[in-house]
Amino acid sequence: MLFFVARRLLYLVPVLIAVSVLTFVIASLLPGDLAYVILGDQATPENVAALRHDLGLDQPIWLRYLGWLWHILQGDFGRSFRTGQTVLQAVSERVPISFELMILAELIGLAIGVPLAIACAAKAGSAFDRLMTGSAFGMLSVPTFLSAILLIYLFAVELRWLPATGYVPFTEDPLANLRFMVLPALTLGLAEWPGIMRVLRSDMIAALQEDYIALAKAKGLKPSRILFVHALKPSSLTLVTITGINIGRLIGGAVIVETIFALPGIGRLLVGAILTRDLIILQGVVLLVGAGFVIMNFIVDLLYALLDPRIRHGHA
Repeated sequence: MLFFVARRLLYLVPVLIAVSVLTFVIASLLPGDLAYVILGDQATPENVAALRHDLGLDQPIWLRYLGWLWHILQGDFGRSFRTGQTVLQAVSERVPISFELMILAELIGLAIGVPLAIACAAKAGSAFDRLMTGSAFGMLSVPTFLSAILLIYLFAVELRWLPATGYVPFTEDPLANLRFMVLPALTLGLAEWPGIMRVLRSDMIAALQEDYIALAKAKGLKPSRILFVHALKPSSLTLVTITGINIGRLIGGAVIVETIFALPGIGRLLVGAILTRDLIILQGVVLLVGAGFVIMNFIVDLLYALLDPRIRHGHA
C-alpha cells in the first residue's frame, strides 16, 4: 500500500506543474496590460513603463513564470493590487463557504441519486425505471442558472420559506446559515443526481446479472441483502469516480450559483477578479482550485485501492 501511495504521489508532480503552467500562461495571455489597469486611464507612458519593470512584465513569459513559481513554492501567491489582501488570505476566508456548499450539494445529489439508482436497478425495464431515466435525461438538459431562478421564484418569492440571497456564517447562527445555504446547495444537487443515478443504475444492473448473484439467490439470501451488499458494493467503484469528478463540476457550477445567491465564496471571488482584472488573485485562485481538484482525484485513487485490493497490488 505504501508503494502504491508513493507512486501516485510521484504522478502528482508533473500534473501539478502542468496545472501551474496552464494557469500562468492563460492568465498572462488575457488582453490588456496589468500596469494600465493598476495605474488607471490617466497614467503616463513613463509611469506605465516603470511599473511594468517593477512587476517584471517586460521580461520573457518563461522567465516570469519561473519567478512566479519560485514565489509559489515559498508560499507567496501574491497580493491583490485592488484590496491589498494576499491570495492566501482571500482564499482562506472563502474556502469554508464554497466547501460547505459543495458538501451539501454532493450530499443532496447522493441522497436523491443513490436510492433512485437502486430502485431502478431492482425494477429494470419497469414503468418506474423508464420514468426516472427519462427524468434524469431531462434534468441534465436544465442549466444551473435556470434551476436557481426557478427555485428562487418558488421558495423565496412565492412561498417565502427561504431567503433568496445573502449569507450568515455557521459559527454565528447555524440554523440561519443552513437556511441561506439550502437553495444554492439544492441548485447544484439537482444537477448532480442524474449522473449519479444513471451510472450507478447501469453498474448495478450489470452486477445483478453476474453468477455470484445467482448463487446468492440459490442460497436463499434475502433480496434486500443481495441488492445492498452483493450488488451495491462492487458497483461503488464507479460511484466513487463520479463523486470525485463531480467536485470539478461543483467548482464550475459554484461560480454561477455563488454569484446568483450572493455567497462570498471562491466562485464569487474568481468572478470579481475577472471583472476587475485582478490577475494576481485570478492566477492564485485558479492554481489553488486546480491543485485541489488534482488532490481530490488522488484521494479517489486511494479509495479505489481500499475498495479493491487488486488495484493496489497491480492486478487490475
